[in-house]
Amino acid sequence: MSFGHEIAPEFTAPPLSCDSHFHVFGPAGKYPYGTDLRYRPPLAPLDEFLAFSRGLGFERWVLVQPSAYGRDNACMLDAMAELPGCRGIVDVDEEVPDAQLAALNAAGVRGVRINVKPIKPPDPGFGATLLPRIERLDARCAELGWALDFLTPGWLTEELMDVFGRLKSDFMLAHLGMFLAKEGVQQRGFQKLLDLLRGGAGRCWVKLTGLYRMSTAPGFADAGPMLAALVEAAPDRLIWGSDHPHLSFAEKVGTVELFNFFGRWVPDGEKRRRILVDNPARLFGF
Repeated sequence: MSFGHEIAPEFTAPPLSCDSHFHVFGPAGKYPYGTDLRYRPPLAPLDEFLAFSRGLGFERWVLVQPSAYGRDNACMLDAMAELPGCRGIVDVDEEVPDAQLAALNAAGVRGVRINVKPIKPPDPGFGATLLPRIERLDARCAELGWALDFLTPGWLTEELMDVFGRLKSDFMLAHLGMFLAKEGVQQRGFQKLLDLLRGGAGRCWVKLTGLYRMSTAPGFADAGPMLAALVEAAPDRLIWGSDHPHLSFAEKVGTVELFNFFGRWVPDGEKRRRILVDNPARLFGF
């Protein structure tokens, strides 16, 4: 896991800033992994992360269920119990009992993941296979005031645009929608995302997270224009997250590097405050 201690932070997060996307991993003997592992899970305890995150100025957090645990949310929920006031995004079956959803809501959960392997190659029509899960969870999240959290490769994000426009609940698109940075701001899918943010029903949120998953340039330089375009289009619909512990990218990237990159591409202090403080407060009910 990489915090990037060797790099100095270039700014301090404003009061009540929120890291809106990070993961925790506990001892394998206590929290067994699922069978469809995409990466080698690290040990990433909450206390180590918080000590570092608080040093950057963060005071609020949203934990996200990692794919390694499948739909067993125990590790994340145990971590949430140690961090009063935090929020969480779980992965559950769409037919999970109402009583379980109520218990999760009381624990601070505010959303459900819809998670497709980011490296899945293009498969035209695949989005239709997700519709029953999306529609069922959308209805249930709308009742609870929760959000859907999509992690989908860029080609699938584009394929689901019409579906997004029909959702009743708020929804998040992780990692800038997973559009490849080398294709640039003008690529068709990313332009559709900008249009959705500008003219949608106000339910779409984009996570400025995981730049290293879409970028191929040193220092994420090719992702900068995409981030800037999102900020210009809809600064009130963006949130930031560290994506700690960076998983298979941990040897190449650190949280401070990502934090500094965000600060450079969002130099306006008011817009930074919206993205780090105001927007997550609205979305997650802080």
